[in-house]
Amino acid sequence: MATEPHFIPPARPLIGDEERAAVDRVMRSGMVAQGPEVAAFEREFAAHFVNGRETVAVNSGTSGQHLGLLAAGVGPGDEVIVPSFTFAATGNSVALTGATPVFVDIEPETFTLDPAAVRSAITPRTKGVMPVHLYGHPFLADEIAKVASETGIAIYEDAAQAHGASWRGRPVGTLGDFAMFSLYPTKNMTSGEGGMVSCATAELARGVRLLRNQGMETQYENEVIGFNARMTDIHAAIGRVQLTKVDAWTAKRQENAAFLDAQLGNVSGVTVPVVREGAVHVYHQYTIRVDAGERDQIRTALKDEYGVGSGVYYPIPNHRLPSLARFAMNLDLPETEKAASEVLSLPVHPSLSSSDLERIASAVQKVVGAGA
Repeated sequence: MATEPHFIPPARPLIGDEERAAVDRVMRSGMVAQGPEVAAFEREFAAHFVNGRETVAVNSGTSGQHLGLLAAGVGPGDEVIVPSFTFAATGNSVALTGATPVFVDIEPETFTLDPAAVRSAITPRTKGVMPVHLYGHPFLADEIAKVASETGIAIYEDAAQAHGASWRGRPVGTLGDFAMFSLYPTKNMTSGEGGMVSCATAELARGVRLLRNQGMETQYENEVIGFNARMTDIHAAIGRVQLTKVDAWTAKRQENAAFLDAQLGNVSGVTVPVVREGAVHVYHQYTIRVDAGERDQIRTALKDEYGVGSGVYYPIPNHRLPSLARFAMNLDLPETEKAASEVLSLPVHPSLSSSDLERIASAVQKVVGAGA
């Protein structure tokens, strides 16, 4: 009797024996809060990803964005330009400072902020722009930097999905005043939960350190009103192990993406991801475009008929979310709306086997070719 093929999930965290042993080591040490493991993780992460730029560990990517903005002086009366086509944490982090998130459109190839739209949205209140390296493709850094330089606004990077990506040889995380990396379980590497803030200046890094720890660097000498946004040594120990594996995982993601490109690039009704010249894409997601009217049926058929999971990131643009819509009354973002209705992310994670990849490609060819 034939067995049913296993289900291929759209994402899969990779936690092995080395990570478990690292957690056990910390538990035995008795030092489980922010301690030596966190300090070591910060140094190692900085050296690995951002050319040694000072990096501060926090308890989540969203905390990293929020504290980075606060440390950069963003607050009430300011505006920060953000994409609507991203996870809500981008806009949320701006709103949490008391500033106003200003949503603008994306350019369709990379799903990242349209530099012309950024320029058009700048007002005297604009403090900065927070582009997202969406799905692992860097934003168009040359053009965004030109706009920022000519208008005097700052760049704050949302690098949640882009560990190891680069633009014209410059790693993401070194392109703005600060950058936030997420270490959530489904990201390209994880610490179980957590975030890292890469800072351009020692002053900004100190600000983030103060804010993450109740406003103090020295115990009981509280300098500002802060938060408890510390990373634990348990999480840092997991992250340190993952740092030794992430490059191989990234290479496998890129290899998997190249296979899917070759198999799906000529399928009518499928648009495979674009990689701009000078960009290194790390494929947090392998996101195709399909017909908006068929997207949901295609997703269902892939799952039910072929056991292939997929994801839609993100079906509701931020400017239409009940939580953020008040910042975007009567806003028209056509490329954002189009992307939200057409995108479908296929499995690309490094645990896929060659037979998994063949099944994914074959399923998309059959389902899209048949019109779902």
